[in-house]
Order: sequence, then C-alpha cells, then structure tokens
Amino acid sequence: MLSLEHVSVTFHEGTPNEVRALQDLNLHVRAGDFITVIGANGAGKSTLFNVVAGVVPVDSGKIILNGRDVTNQPEYRRSLHIGRVFQNPILGTCPGLTIREHLSLAALRGKRLGLGSGVKHSNAAWFYELVKSVNLGLETRLDTDIALLSGGQRQAITLTMATMMKPKLLMLDEHTAALDPNAGAQVLELTVKLAEEYGLTVIMITHSMQQAIGVGNRLIMMNRGRVLFDVSGLERETMRYHDLIERFRSLQTGDELSDRTLMS
Repeated sequence: MLSLEHVSVTFHEGTPNEVRALQDLNLHVRAGDFITVIGANGAGKSTLFNVVAGVVPVDSGKIILNGRDVTNQPEYRRSLHIGRVFQNPILGTCPGLTIREHLSLAALRGKRLGLGSGVKHSNAAWFYELVKSVNLGLETRLDTDIALLSGGQRQAITLTMATMMKPKLLMLDEHTAALDPNAGAQVLELTVKLAEEYGLTVIMITHSMQQAIGVGNRLIMMNRGRVLFDVSGLERETMRYHDLIERFRSLQTGDELSDRTLMS
C-alpha cells in the first residue's frame, strides 16, 4: 500500500547545523495497518510524515503509494489520497467558516470545482449523521463558527473531515497531544472507530507509550532517522508497557530515549 525504499533526507547539508533526518529508511505499510510511531524528539517522525505527504523532498530513495511512484509528485496531488490531522486543532480548520462549510469543503476533495455554491442542501442529512456519530452534540450546531468550538470538538471535526472521503492513507501527527486528557481520549476513541468503520490504513505519531501500546496492530520505534524496531502480530498483541520500556533499554543506542513526554 505504502513503501518507502532507501529514503534519505538531510537538512543543512555540509554545514555545522547538518541534520540527517532520515537515513536509508525502508518502511512497508500494508493496507489496513494501524501503525503507531514512537521515538524521542528529533527521531525523524515528523520528517517521515512530511516526506510521505510531499511537503519535504527526498534526497534519495523512492516512495510508492498504492502501487504508484509518487516520489516527485507535488503535495496537492498526493493530498487527494492522504488525510492528515495535525497536533494543533487550529491547523486543520479555518475560523470564520461554520462546521457545515468545513464539511462541504472536505466533500469536494478530488472533484472538479465550478462556480456554484459548495454548500449543497443534498448533503444536509449526510453531514448531520457524520457529526452525530462524533457523540459531542454538534449535529445541532452545524452552522456554528468553528472558532467557537473547544480544542477537542475542533479536532473531532478535523478528524471527520480527514476521513469522510475514505482516504487511502490517514496520517495523524500527535493529534491528541494538545488536548486535555478527557478530550484526547474521546478523539482517540473516535479515531479507532473511524479507522475500523472505513477500513482505513493509519499511521499515527505519538509520544505516549500508553497510546502506542493501546491502539493499532503494529508499533514502530524510530531514532536518528532510522526504524529501530517494528513489532506486529502476536508479539505486538502481547506487548505491555514494561515490555516496551525494557525494549528501549536493550537497544543501547547511546541516545537519550526517555524524554519526559515519551514516558507518558
């Protein structure tokens, strides 16, 4: 479904600030995988996402998405097949537009645009059911400015927008990290629900080991632009929090892996 083959990215090459963000990275994602990605700050997690999305070009290597080489494809072309949700709820929404208007924009993804109104009455029932399924009582507030919602509500709508057209790949960049614990738990629960309901392929960056252990069928740990281990199957199903801690300690990479957020 998604393959990264020998992908390398270096920032500020040849300068004192050189950073080897990804180093000959190989990753193969199967359709239907729900992968959690963990690692200390600077491990290369966000660069991995930006490379897949087309935000950051690769220095070398190849990216295959759904059987097509997209290595040199621009971001706007890849966005037709990739849904993204960022850590900051504000990044996925636009103040001044209502919930209904946001959903209308999301519904136009990949379609030829004309001069008619993007908000169609024919979508009213669909939008109502979509927002009702979020279980936050927002289905009666579709004409409310998105800026008036709480962070958790806003992120839930962003997640709904990212998934409603059933993208081939959903990428979540610490999408619960900026929320309070209750809101974060609600958004994570919604994430799992939507992934199962739509049969999505998901890659989720998290700094929380509890989240990494609690959801998904596959766990990847990155450090210094490389995948240190990739756990799936029975080993992933039976892995517990303390097992993951011990796995970190046994790696003996010489790098600091126990930053405060990673241990949450």
